[in-house]
Amino acid sequence: MERLTATAGAASTAGTPLDPAVFREVLGTFASGITVIAATGADGRPAGLACQSFASLSLDPPLVLLCVGRSSTSWPAVREAGDRFGVSILAEEQRAVCEALGRRGGEKFAGVPWEPSPGGAVHIRGALATLDCAVDTVHETGDHHLVTARVLALTARDDGSPLLYFRSDYATGAFE
Repeated sequence: MERLTATAGAASTAGTPLDPAVFREVLGTFASGITVIAATGADGRPAGLACQSFASLSLDPPLVLLCVGRSSTSWPAVREAGDRFGVSILAEEQRAVCEALGRRGGEKFAGVPWEPSPGGAVHIRGALATLDCAVDTVHETGDHHLVTARVLALTARDDGSPLLYFRSDYATGAFE
């Protein structure tokens, strides 16, 4: 079994930075669920992106966080739709949805089953869970936006397993 190792130098301009490829590979051993972050634009059409950097943040008040690359072309479209958006936690059978929403440009929602929530957010049909959220704060840090959002409403299925991302590939979690 091969071990990947990288060490950063001292926290100074003279320090040696971590190799980004090694950093990505090592952190890829942390399995994460996959979500879709989406909102309805002024034209009534959905805008969104696949996001694996998502987590609960606080119970009181109910907050979540997500990290979106600053190079994302979809995040500005979600933000232009206003401060509200939907989060859909994808089920293992929704790999095609993830691939559609993970690509750059084009009509990402073509063939993706979605519906507006009562609060106006975009939800992916068949997701394990959905949340309606309102942006709380957006911080620029590194090459990402760190977004905190207040959860306004949520729902979950009683069955199903998550679509996971592990070692730069899809995986499923058989939890039933």
